[in-house]
Amino acid sequence: MKPAEDLDERLRAIRESPTYRLAYEDIELLGQDELRPLRLQLELLKPERILHEQGIRSTVVVFGSARVSDAETAEARLGVLERQALVTPEDVGLRQELARANRRVEQARHYEQARRFSGLISARFQQQNRRDFVVVTGGGPGIMEAANRGAFEVGARSIGLNITLPHEQAPNPYMCPDLAFRFHYFALRKMHFLLHAKGLVAFPGGYGTLDELFEVLTLIQTRKMQRVPVVLVGRAFWRRVVDFDLLLDEGYVSSSDLDLFTCVDDAEEIVSALERFYVNRAAGDGAT
Repeated sequence: MKPAEDLDERLRAIRESPTYRLAYEDIELLGQDELRPLRLQLELLKPERILHEQGIRSTVVVFGSARVSDAETAEARLGVLERQALVTPEDVGLRQELARANRRVEQARHYEQARRFSGLISARFQQQNRRDFVVVTGGGPGIMEAANRGAFEVGARSIGLNITLPHEQAPNPYMCPDLAFRFHYFALRKMHFLLHAKGLVAFPGGYGTLDELFEVLTLIQTRKMQRVPVVLVGRAFWRRVVDFDLLLDEGYVSSSDLDLFTCVDDAEEIVSALERFYVNRAAGDGAT
């Protein structure tokens, strides 16, 4: 017979064996390639269940650059660089940083408009028993932070859909802790942006913002999703970044495709564009 201590050791080995773990507790198993469909399903189900539990009826999505900062931060950074430039005016790299810092000060107006819009829409549509047009962002810094911050400052709730990246994107502190989600898959994250969306607001941004915006426009154009108002903030920026008139002149889009979005410059105009869309829709519904 085996000594008792040998049997105790075998029992310990059994309990510590990966095969003995409950399947849903086995992280190594869940991380295998064959389990990708299950991981996708989990990323689909988890946020939906929580939004339902929290009574979120509809959302408004805010996209925009993660690199924009608030005016105070931008001006403070510019001041530091200006003082350094007085000491080493011949530093080429410093002059380039100074030029970027000046642009950040100019771009801070977008941060402030995103913050203001979120405050306006959240205060108007979030009440004790009503959670409509809840602001949802990517949960990171920049414009995302501004929009979550605007809701926070009026005592309203907002959602953040963060994502794991090679350079980890830290969550901003203004989204609600119980409405802060983190994704691995871009596709599932994009889906969640739109599942309850009653409007999309796109501030100036880079590849990510452009990708998200044009995917939405394509889905609406091809009728793969119900039409919602799409508002581009910053007329001068969008006029330079995308030559929509050229697309029309070349026949790559139709005139009706250019009606899928509205360009504005400030928070009040965003709210007006959303209102106009739904007032016109209600009027159209009543006429049919």
